[in-house]
Amino acid sequence: MSDSSPDRSAAPVLEIWCDLQCPDCRTALGDLRALRDRYGERLELRLRHFPLEKNKHAFAAAQAAEEAWEQGRGWPYVEALLGRVEELARAGEPFLVEVARELNLDAEEFDTALVDGRHILIVDADQAEGKAIGVTGTPTYVIGGERLDGGKSQEGLRRRIEEIADRLLAGREH
Repeated sequence: MSDSSPDRSAAPVLEIWCDLQCPDCRTALGDLRALRDRYGERLELRLRHFPLEKNKHAFAAAQAAEEAWEQGRGWPYVEALLGRVEELARAGEPFLVEVARELNLDAEEFDTALVDGRHILIVDADQAEGKAIGVTGTPTYVIGGERLDGGKSQEGLRRRIEEIADRLLAGREH
């Protein structure tokens, strides 16, 4: 899911396949911030959910992130969760609601969304698509038809993403 700002369809898309309880995804936050700073609206960052079985709260966290997007604060919520993966692992679903409250989101609505499962289909669809394109771990990036696996090593990945983004952007200027 991503923010659906108008006039962003022309921008190249960087999909980030992510598990919100994953320490490697937390490490990737610095790169994502740097990419946002460098490209701004010229590159669309689109978070895709790929909760891993080993992280027992990741599926609920993905649903909570969808609720944060519904309430207009998707990225701040995602960044808050990724910054505190150990707390999520320890505290579980109550922590998801607590973070919503900290960000002045409607925490009761988060609680209800986790109980009624209104965002499960989005998370399931992302996970199925990820498996279909060969995502096996997180973070995995897809840009310009190229899949880059950050789960093994993040070394050099931002530079590679920038090379592809620059090429895609240059191609749009002609």
